[in-house]
Amino acid sequence: MLNRLRITFLLPGACPVPVGGTKIVYEYANRLASRGHTVAIVHAASKYVDATLGRKLYHTAGYLYRRVTLRYRPTSWISIQSNVKLIWAPSLAEKYVPDGDIVIATAWQTAEWAARYVGSKGKGFYLVQHLETWEGMEERVYATWKLPLHKIVIARWLQQIASDLGQEATYIPNGLDLDVFRVVNPIAERSATNVAMLYHHYAWKGSKDGIRALSIVRESVPDLRVTLFGVPQRPSDLPDWFKYRHCASQSLLREIYNHAGIFVAPSLTEGWGLPACEAMMCGAALVATDVGGHREFAIHGETALLSPPGDEIRLSQNILRLMRDPTLRLQIAQRGNEFVQQFTWKRAVDALESLLLISSSIGGVGLAQ
Repeated sequence: MLNRLRITFLLPGACPVPVGGTKIVYEYANRLASRGHTVAIVHAASKYVDATLGRKLYHTAGYLYRRVTLRYRPTSWISIQSNVKLIWAPSLAEKYVPDGDIVIATAWQTAEWAARYVGSKGKGFYLVQHLETWEGMEERVYATWKLPLHKIVIARWLQQIASDLGQEATYIPNGLDLDVFRVVNPIAERSATNVAMLYHHYAWKGSKDGIRALSIVRESVPDLRVTLFGVPQRPSDLPDWFKYRHCASQSLLREIYNHAGIFVAPSLTEGWGLPACEAMMCGAALVATDVGGHREFAIHGETALLSPPGDEIRLSQNILRLMRDPTLRLQIAQRGNEFVQQFTWKRAVDALESLLLISSSIGGVGLAQ
């Protein structure tokens, strides 16, 4: 390759457990490294540019612990190529970041750091995977959209936000693991009463709405079987009839998805919605909330049944509708499975690599000088 780039991704913390947005970063890193680029990922113990002294001391202790134990690495849940350099740093201060051609912020806190770097770190990009206002710092989050970094968004609704803020953004939809998540158990042979759903402790993931909706369904379908999976430990208030899989491996997730006739995605907001896509790749019929990230692949009545976010009654009605109409369930499952096949990693990496190469050849770092 004539145009090899030195690319650095910035992550706002350690990643010992699965996180959808972080997984996207690792996948890009692996594939860019496979194409001959020099790739590094800097994980920061302290993610805020204005951390207090107390917080800095707290994160220093965590930094030292994870440096010794290597528990900042994601190797327990995803394979990272040996030629991708994983760096564990006290913060994202410039001295901890390698010089390069490209530096990519991957969260709003990392964008604040990237905008402070001088040109030796490379041309600045900002991979936006969500509107990250759940920590209550809306003004700072929105301000990062206006930093002198080239914005890359994974969904159309995020591109619209950029436009509303007077910013340009390159739209590159996510790639999906089509080889890992695939139909093993024939769609037509599944029971509609087998349902799967992600559990998350973030309120905006809508897990409580999903659990309530499924409890409503069970009143009409007593033989309902639900499998939840997630990173947190099993919730103490989860009814006994829910099966729970803690930190499921990819192979176990594929098994869960392939056993499910229906997958429920109840988020109140979503950047993209990887578990829903994975379930569709495995042949489950999708019942989801009508939010921006889901609209990338969920078309009401064609590839999914959608309901307003936060409306557990409508969500339960859509689940029951698919259970009572096997023809519709099979159609939605099949059409959904066919629709998501377009989101290949090759397409995503081709688009990102082309953007980075073109931007690099144009010159200019796009960062604070």
